Order: sequence, then C-alpha cells, then structure tokens
Amino acid sequence: MKTFGASKEFLLDKNQEWEVVGEGVKRKIMGYDDKIMLVKVEFDTGGIGYKHEHHHSQVTYVESGSFDFSIGEETRTVKGGDSVYIPPHVMHGAICTEKGILIDVFSPIREDFMK
Repeated sequence: MKTFGASKEFLLDKNQEWEVVGEGVKRKIMGYDDKIMLVKVEFDTGGIGYKHEHHHSQVTYVESGSFDFSIGEETRTVKGGDSVYIPPHVMHGAICTEKGILIDVFSPIREDFMK
C-alpha cells in the first residue's frame, strides 16, 4: 500500500508524489479509506484520459483548464468550476483542450491505483 508521509489525516500537496499515468497525464492520491478516494490529476494540453468504465461511482471537479469530457454517448466541454458525475459501469473519458487539473472522487476506492 502507498504511504503518504507522516500523517494519514493531513496530506499536504507538496508531500505527495506524482505518478505518470499516460502521455501528458499524471496523478496524486490525496486521501482515502476503504469507502472513498480523492485523486488529483494534471493534464497537459492534448493529454487523454482514455475511455474506460469501472464499478465505482465517480464525481470529477474541474479545478482548472478545459476538457472535452465524454460520459456514455454524450460529450461536453467542461471548464474550471464545472463538475461531472459518472455512474458505475458507464464508459467515460476526457481530452484536455487547455492544460488543467481534475479532482476525482471515487467510491469505493480504486484499489487498482494502489499498486
């Protein structure tokens, strides 16, 4: 299991390591327990979150940037301040059109991110 420094309760951004997960895409796990997980994902312009599905409920907050976000058959542009909800088992993905950061919340946790 990944470690997060001296505290499980206070996860300072500067103390969390980035993990490269694709070309122009990296993430930091910012907190979790067995029920919920918060993940910060940074995209360079042109970075792709390839379409996929999982059994988790997901809410994504767009901290900054602009993304063409697809959920099921619908694609919309979302920008800083917007958010999206992705139900379990629905195909989704995003293409970054302006460098930015997404904040993902998953329930239950993405155990595959812990490896």
